[in-house]
Amino acid sequence: MYCTKKITEDLFWVGGNDRRLAMFEGVYSVPDGVSYNSYVLLDKATVLFDTVDKAVCKVFLENIAHVLGDRKLDYLVVQHMEPDHSESLAAVLALHPETIVVCNAKSIALIQQFFDIDIAGRSLIVEEGSTLNTGKHELMFLSAPMVHWPEVMTTYDKTDKILFSADAFGSFGALNGAIFADEVDFDRDYMDEARRYYANITGKYGPQVQTMLKKVLFVELAMICPLHGFVWRGNIAGFIEKYQKWSTYTPEETGVMIAYASVYGNTANAAEILACRLRDKGVKTAVYDVSVTPVSAVVAAAFRWSHFVFASTTYNAGIFVCMEELLRDLAAHNIQNRTVAFIENGSWAATSGELMRKIIAPLKNMTLIDATVRLKSALKDSQSQEIDLLVSEILARIDRA
Repeated sequence: MYCTKKITEDLFWVGGNDRRLAMFEGVYSVPDGVSYNSYVLLDKATVLFDTVDKAVCKVFLENIAHVLGDRKLDYLVVQHMEPDHSESLAAVLALHPETIVVCNAKSIALIQQFFDIDIAGRSLIVEEGSTLNTGKHELMFLSAPMVHWPEVMTTYDKTDKILFSADAFGSFGALNGAIFADEVDFDRDYMDEARRYYANITGKYGPQVQTMLKKVLFVELAMICPLHGFVWRGNIAGFIEKYQKWSTYTPEETGVMIAYASVYGNTANAAEILACRLRDKGVKTAVYDVSVTPVSAVVAAAFRWSHFVFASTTYNAGIFVCMEELLRDLAAHNIQNRTVAFIENGSWAATSGELMRKIIAPLKNMTLIDATVRLKSALKDSQSQEIDLLVSEILARIDRA
């Protein structure tokens, strides 16, 4: 039985939702599942934009069959070859031997790597700015390398002003019946997952996202159709502005993200006291226990907040394992343009503070506060002034900003 959604008079969503997936890409938890989006355009020629993950292949093929009816499938546009968007490619081509695959040269190579199929005689290789006329619609292809694989391209429908954006402008989370972002309270219910999706999937490639955005800003946009999450037809400028901030590593909000690693609660106590005193001064705070909160959520929070405090006990003469994982992940995602402070703890040889500093210091445009709070086992009343000094140092830099 089919499950499709009408986007415009001649464009249909034919994807699927996976609510059983526990870890996206084997790394990122997706408690609300994920959608795999694919679209069919019914023009003089018919076009399928990308395929889906094998988990939803059955319903996907049923959806295509329903939308096409007795029509053939003329074109399959391959924008991204990651298996969650290409794993059903061979199944589609087997059912539709008439279909021409539209993709760039890099995708051709990846198709041959992933599948034992020969599409040499049934492919149309496109480049930057190439166009395809399907009757009423004229499709233009725009490359978007490293957003987030090297072969990625997007497709702009010049007729209806629709951008098929591949992985850009996507979000974690299955679609719950609604297809458009304006059908739900996106800021309240989905923005955190959109940020987590961007930060972890594409966050490393800010300059490449900027290159893509410069192309997007030169075309009129009535709608954005991504490969994950909702279709955008309202407040497009607002969501693009989020991408502008995220891809330039510009904080969305002024405030302090405090991430701590604590074994017996003493480092956690210091982090909580710091958060309370910052709040007393009117500073927004977000506090995370890195032993409990998934790294991907803290990475996403780092893309949101302007200032960081990392608090870690010393563990096996190093940084506590969960904190080290977080810091190295932040470094791998090229986080930059932030102010950072540290709290270290150690009962006999406190080394975590300096080791954390060494991971963060090489990152671009990071301001490191010298006033490190040092605990020996537990925070003492006599160290209250050290916490106050750190609060003052943070406040001074917020005021400066």
